[in-house]
Amino acid sequence: MLKKTYPYYLANEAVAANTDLDVTDKFSGEVATRVAMADAAAIDKAIGYAVDAMPALRAFPPFKRQAVLEHCVARFRERYDELALALCIEAGKPINDSKGEVTRLIDTFKVAAEESVRIDGEIINLEISPRAKGYHGYVKRVPIGPCSFISPFNFPLNLTAHKVAPAIAAGVPFVLKPASRTPVGALIMGEILAETDLPKGAFSILPAHRDGADLFTTDERFKLLSFTGSPAVGWDLKAKAGKKKVILELGGNAAAIVDGDQGGKLDYVVERLAFGAFYQSGQSCIGVQRILIHAKIYDALREKLIAKTKSLVMGDPKDEKTFVGPMISESESKRLAGWMDSAVQAGATIVAGGKVDGAMFEATLLEGVKRDTDLYRKEAFGPVAILERFDDFDAALATVNDSDFGLQAGVFTDSLANAHRAWDALEVGGVVINDVPSFRVDNMPYGGVKDSGLGREGVRYAIEDMTEMRLMVMRETW
Repeated sequence: MLKKTYPYYLANEAVAANTDLDVTDKFSGEVATRVAMADAAAIDKAIGYAVDAMPALRAFPPFKRQAVLEHCVARFRERYDELALALCIEAGKPINDSKGEVTRLIDTFKVAAEESVRIDGEIINLEISPRAKGYHGYVKRVPIGPCSFISPFNFPLNLTAHKVAPAIAAGVPFVLKPASRTPVGALIMGEILAETDLPKGAFSILPAHRDGADLFTTDERFKLLSFTGSPAVGWDLKAKAGKKKVILELGGNAAAIVDGDQGGKLDYVVERLAFGAFYQSGQSCIGVQRILIHAKIYDALREKLIAKTKSLVMGDPKDEKTFVGPMISESESKRLAGWMDSAVQAGATIVAGGKVDGAMFEATLLEGVKRDTDLYRKEAFGPVAILERFDDFDAALATVNDSDFGLQAGVFTDSLANAHRAWDALEVGGVVINDVPSFRVDNMPYGGVKDSGLGREGVRYAIEDMTEMRLMVMRETW
């Protein structure tokens, strides 16, 4: 079970400043623990400590950074069950999914440990004309400076890890604001980091209300802001961020195309579509929201997918049989139910699910959803998916692109030509062939285009953003 209270971490040290933040069990609705909340003064101190930590971090060699990351890996393994249960309670994530996220947390820190000792530079041949004879160029990567991180509620361990682990590998100090609905996992991470010999000020982890956390965005002492969350909030933060570099990992209404040559593989396709659409109650920015099925196999796939959807167990996320747990809050469930009702009023049909009880929202399939409805155009971020029929593959690609978002897309096809056409044509950050867009491995470049964000995560790519090139030119003789 969770501890009664959790401190925040200011300049590597636990501070039990208060117990102002109630963290609820998302299934029962009861308060599960209370967490210390940072005010503007604490955030300001954390930024100052991060600035002061830069000289010590510059002198903190790669092998020591690697040792910190390896310590975290070992401690995460030791506290695996605790981390999984905390996630299950604070996020309402089914326990099997929670265990999977702890595994990904470990993977991400493992990759960062490997990358920490291979942040390499290059030698540039400058002798491109007679005037540069005898000159040589050398480039290395240096830490960008203090970084501001804001992480979301839906993957409070792994999406936090995708900011924290690369920062440690790159040697940059950071101040992290975890989601106020799900701060516990990040605070356990802070507890483990506090066991290491990171220089004082290398990290602070400060839960704070959004309206009191402007310094995470506006303070010019930060050289980078990395935000993962909703598009509306993310783009607003970018507008306020000033001169700092901004990395945005935002939302999507991801599509999966099922080509007509998949008739003999429907069981596999159905399993993957059901997973992509409904795992952790659809609260994933790369969850399957739109399913485009070739007319040749539409009826057969539709029947199997409806049956699979109806078979999914909804209930207490602590029960290992549960696949669909609660949404993060009743207000989010009501928001999605309103979109669903509006789509039905506009002519859509619910073919599976559709029942809502508080934060519990059944896995739901609809067809005939008009393309101008909120359920189609916006990010559902819940256990709802839309079925569509298509006859022409290129038309299906155009339909996927008819979106303000562009994070990832999935394409089930045996045609190498169609796979490459999709890769060429789809306006997304990643195309996943023969699986759902929800697929992610933690070392791959991950991010989107259009309203889905800026930049890429994946440890090596995050390290590139958290460092900058520094050139040295040397004249051979003078």
